Amino acid sequence: MLVDEHDPKMEPIEAPYIKLYTSGTPNGQKISILLELLHLDYKLRSINIYENEQKQDWFLNINPNGRIPTLSVVDSDGKIKYISESGAIMLYLADKYDTENRISYKFGTDLYYEQLEWLMFQMGGIGPMMGQAHHFNIFAPKRIPYAENRYKKESGRLMDVLEKRLEINCTGFLVGDHVCIADLAIYPWLKELYCVPLNIDEWPLVSKWVANMDSIPEISKGMTKH
Repeated sequence: MLVDEHDPKMEPIEAPYIKLYTSGTPNGQKISILLELLHLDYKLRSINIYENEQKQDWFLNINPNGRIPTLSVVDSDGKIKYISESGAIMLYLADKYDTENRISYKFGTDLYYEQLEWLMFQMGGIGPMMGQAHHFNIFAPKRIPYAENRYKKESGRLMDVLEKRLEINCTGFLVGDHVCIADLAIYPWLKELYCVPLNIDEWPLVSKWVANMDSIPEISKGMTKH
């Protein structure tokens, strides 16, 4: 069965399939690296956010918030499920496809809720604060020192929290003893730390953690898929 999502740049696709609407931003990258680590086949649709493609009517019909990423999951009968908000997408993919908990933790366990805590730390802290720092340092039409300093300082404080967490957990990961979706959510933001601007070398445990993530082939591949 051919499924038409009314995407002006892609022809109808044979069901079943997974399709990721994304761009080369940390929020988009954390989904592509998760898909790669899950070894899932998926279609990729690059959205040009600089031309506001995500604000076009066809995209707003699948994600009224007009943001990337969005995931479409189409079953063999052609039924489409749309999922938006990167944290929700990560939880969906982990719950549905990571049945052996290789990159997540079993629902209901203490480690599951620790994973959720650090995922929310990214969603509510790392992403908004570093995103604003990035904006005012790189894209603001005029310099606003107060805003630049505010978001840089808060981003530095959040880096201190990460450094302390890695010291306490002492396994090289944010939660438990293996990489999980909390690590995957935070990692892409720290690859753009220079935009804040901050020097990751000021946080040696975080720097080591990023290098460890860099060495995982699926993560490197997912970072370039947009």
